[in-house]
Amino acid sequence: MCSSGFSASSTAEEVTHGIDGVGLTAIVTGTTRGIGVETARVLALRGVHVIMAVRNMNAAKDVKEAILKEIPTAKVDAMELDLSSMESVRKFVSDFNSSGLPLNILINNAAILAIPFTLSKDNIELQFATNHIGHFLLTNLLLDTMKKTAYESKKEGRIINISSDGHRYTYAEGIQFDTNNDKSSYNMWYAYGQSKLANILHANELATRLKEEGIDITANSLHPGAIVTNILDPHLLDSIPAELINSLGKYEIKTLQQGAATTCYVALHPQVRGISGQYFSDCNVSKPSTHGTNTLMAKKLWDLSMKLTHQ
Repeated sequence: MCSSGFSASSTAEEVTHGIDGVGLTAIVTGTTRGIGVETARVLALRGVHVIMAVRNMNAAKDVKEAILKEIPTAKVDAMELDLSSMESVRKFVSDFNSSGLPLNILINNAAILAIPFTLSKDNIELQFATNHIGHFLLTNLLLDTMKKTAYESKKEGRIINISSDGHRYTYAEGIQFDTNNDKSSYNMWYAYGQSKLANILHANELATRLKEEGIDITANSLHPGAIVTNILDPHLLDSIPAELINSLGKYEIKTLQQGAATTCYVALHPQVRGISGQYFSDCNVSKPSTHGTNTLMAKKLWDLSMKLTHQ
């Protein structure tokens, strides 16, 4: 694919200029802070009906009010979702499906970063549980609705996993298949990188499966850029490993408007039609790490994820 004509400095509004999203419905996770807020705002600006899937409903109310104040015609709703809990994911999907809404776009954006070793309610290391497993289950449970929408609307469905170039800074073996819940080998930065690698591998394997089924839905992952957001607790800034800073150091620090650009581009732009199983950065197709293109690792992760989510 040739260059999109956009770059690291492009904003979400610029990369979606002139695109009509009226009639499309999108679910975006993690829309109460950072690039999730800007993603929801710009999709709504383009006429998309945005469902904000959030843990904090009070914060979502504030975001919704701010969007409606700026764009009175915006269609924005908030629904509760705690990605670290499979029960919450299942309830969210059940509630969404009973609304009868179509689903064209799913943006798996929410993430937690570099926390001390913790297990989720389902007994899975919390960064892996929230950043990957919750989104894996959410995506699988919403696929039938997305397939139905793609078939009935004759419009391509798009699934987008927000990864990070932090995926390069993970455990040596990429994914810790056997020791992921082992506190003694836990490193909070590697665990974050592992979860972001999982986002890429999930999108890749899903893309393969959708292609094999002949379904008009794409699955891609992306690096939004280096952005100073409140995903990171200020007290952690001094503990970021130099190697990780160096791997991200080739990037200019982006504004939130620039940070949401690649997500909005991959979600709405006609240039991306038919492109699946790719990793985007700065609104262009990019290359992940060698782990990020490992098809065997992707299949193995899929099987593990199916097992962990009892599907």
